[in-house]
Amino acid sequence: MDKTSRRGDDITMIERIFEGTIWRSRFVVILAVVFGLVGAFVLFIVASLDIWNVATQTWNVVVNHLHPEHFHEDIVAGIIGAVDLYLIAVVMFIFSFGLYELFISEIDEAMGDEKASKILAIHSLDQLKDKIAKVIVMVLIVSFFQKVLHTEFHTAIEMLDFALSILALSIGLYFLGKVGKH
Repeated sequence: MDKTSRRGDDITMIERIFEGTIWRSRFVVILAVVFGLVGAFVLFIVASLDIWNVATQTWNVVVNHLHPEHFHEDIVAGIIGAVDLYLIAVVMFIFSFGLYELFISEIDEAMGDEKASKILAIHSLDQLKDKIAKVIVMVLIVSFFQKVLHTEFHTAIEMLDFALSILALSIGLYFLGKVGKH
C-alpha cells in the first residue's frame, strides 16, 4: 500500500468520525424538547388553577349574595388570562413536537392518527415558525382583549384608537388566515 492511499484512508476515517459527531450532536435538541414539554405542562396546570380560582371566587360571590364592583370584568379577565396561558402552553407543545420531528425523528404514534399528524406535523423550520407565529398572534389578541376589559374611554380619540386597534387586529387575522394556504 502506498503512502497516498494510506493518507486518504486516514482522512476518510477522520472525516467519518467528525461527520458522525456532528450528526449525533443534533440530540442536544432533546433538552429543548423535554423542557419545552415541561413548560407546557406547567402552563396547563397554572392556567387550570387560575380557572379553578375564578370558579371558587364566583361560587363564593353567588353563595354569599354579593356583587362586587367590576365583578363581571374580573371574572372574564381571569378566564381570558387562563386562555392566554393555555395558548402559550400550546406554543410550547408545537415547539417541542416540531423540534423533535425536525432534528430527531418523526413521531410514529402520530402517523396512524390523521388529525394529530396534520396538527403537529412539522416538515420544515418555516412550518414550525408559521405555526408558532399564528398561536403567538392569538396570544397577543387574547391579551389585548383582556386589557380592553379594564380600559375606560374618556375621549373620542381614545374610542377612535380602540376602533383602529380592532381594525388592525381584524386585518392581521385576515392575512394570518391566508398564510400557508395555496
